[in-house]
Amino acid sequence: MRRWLTLLVAATTSLVLIALLVPLALLVRTVAVSGAVSEAESEAESVAIVVGAVDTETLRLTAEQAEHPVTVFLPGGEVVGDPAPRSPAVELASRGRSVTAAAPGGREILVAVQGAPGGTAVVRVFLDDGRLTRGVPQVWAGLAALGLALVGLGVLVGDRLARAVIRPISALAGVSHRLAAGDLSARTVPDGPPEVQAVGVALNHLAERITGLLAEERESAADLSHRLRTPLTGLRLEVESLADPEESARIEARVDALERAVTSVITEARRRGRERAGCDAAAVTGARVAFWSVLAEDQSRHFTLDLAPGPLPVGVAADDLAACVDALLGNVFAHTPEGVSFSVRLEATGSGALLTVADAGPGFATPDPSQRGESGAGSTGLGLDIARRTAESAGGSLSLRTSPEGGASVVLFLPVVTP
Repeated sequence: MRRWLTLLVAATTSLVLIALLVPLALLVRTVAVSGAVSEAESEAESVAIVVGAVDTETLRLTAEQAEHPVTVFLPGGEVVGDPAPRSPAVELASRGRSVTAAAPGGREILVAVQGAPGGTAVVRVFLDDGRLTRGVPQVWAGLAALGLALVGLGVLVGDRLARAVIRPISALAGVSHRLAAGDLSARTVPDGPPEVQAVGVALNHLAERITGLLAEERESAADLSHRLRTPLTGLRLEVESLADPEESARIEARVDALERAVTSVITEARRRGRERAGCDAAAVTGARVAFWSVLAEDQSRHFTLDLAPGPLPVGVAADDLAACVDALLGNVFAHTPEGVSFSVRLEATGSGALLTVADAGPGFATPDPSQRGESGAGSTGLGLDIARRTAESAGGSLSLRTSPEGGASVVLFLPVVTP
């Protein structure tokens, strides 16, 4: 936009200068020609005064002393001064009419002298093209230099004005990108033209409104999750009153897991919007695979674990990464038959960490199971979406592939952060 505004100013300035300087250049040329003709006419009249009053030799000396080439055509056909052809214009002037006519290489000024001995004499002063436009090229060069200087000045002023407009707009764009990236503290200082200042004020107001709405949403989610503690407490009391100790312990373990999930929801709701802490991906992944290894042994599943040497810091909180690994491994156990093997691989790359969970099952049941709510096995379809959102929250990504055994393979990329 800055370049277009500068070009617009340059084009406008150029058009205005052309409209002014071209007529001025033509006027300068006309004035120069008119001045040269007037000077030649004066010189011709001064020579015409002595025609008939002096002898031929004196008249020749007078003609030779003139500044311009002077020729005198006497009535008897004699020519005095600079040799020149007797043109039709000279014939017309010999009839008593002073004229100015174009001639090859310039212009001739003809003054008829009546009353000379033997008839009408004609005084001819020749002006070549150089004398007619003497000084005009220099003036035109000056006008061209002035025009270029004014265009350059206009471009400079236009660029400064464009910068004054573009700078606040660029600042607004930067703030909007920061807001889109999750930095809700981003604000702009209204600057520039009044219209741009109004946009800055509106953007700040929008940011305040978004911050308020997200805060209300977090508090509502936390409050709703907190309300679940009351029925959970009642359920725990009911479990403790069961007569079968084994059944009571089993259900109590389920209640403990549900309570941890509710606590995690409350913590996540209150933490959302603040800076996320990082974690060691190798430690978290190893711990979660160890947790699932017990169930893998019960179902006779062979698995391999390939972890990069830690620590491997990534920009995801430990709880979030643990939930992500649980979701991916949970899908393996939920959507493949018992005895199907799987593998977990965590490797470091130049810019991040790659977590790959692959199995030897039948593969994905839908074309795009990463879409929220998409599932071909009767589940909620939220497992892959949780993993995708976890990766994208840290600037990473999730991709679905086919494992070497023909099953499903989920590759999670997490950017590495400096501890």
